[in-house]
Amino acid sequence: MDYYAIGQRIRKIRKARQLSQEDLAEMVGISVTHMSHIETGNTKLSLPVLVNLASVLEVRTDDLLYDDTPVKRNAAIDSIVRLLDTCTTQQIRVMEDILKAVKASLDQHF
Repeated sequence: MDYYAIGQRIRKIRKARQLSQEDLAEMVGISVTHMSHIETGNTKLSLPVLVNLASVLEVRTDDLLYDDTPVKRNAAIDSIVRLLDTCTTQQIRVMEDILKAVKASLDQHF
């Protein structure tokens, strides 16, 4: 298990949520020092801490443990395609407009 990579993913998500290490540590119920050590990979994090971090950051534990892999990406794309298959042409056009707006916002903020 690559604890440094896990810590870096936590750090990236924390910063995207505009949280300081102090804020996140308090919300999770750990010390700031422990939070720092998690982000730098200098300590192993326990399962309860991992679950609390995921909950506070509003992500899945898998998102903290693993990089974006082609398998995860393809599964998400397949899920979107299945959803679109149930839509009318008009609904698809509206969803396309929404996705373009969301993508533009993501590009601006990340």
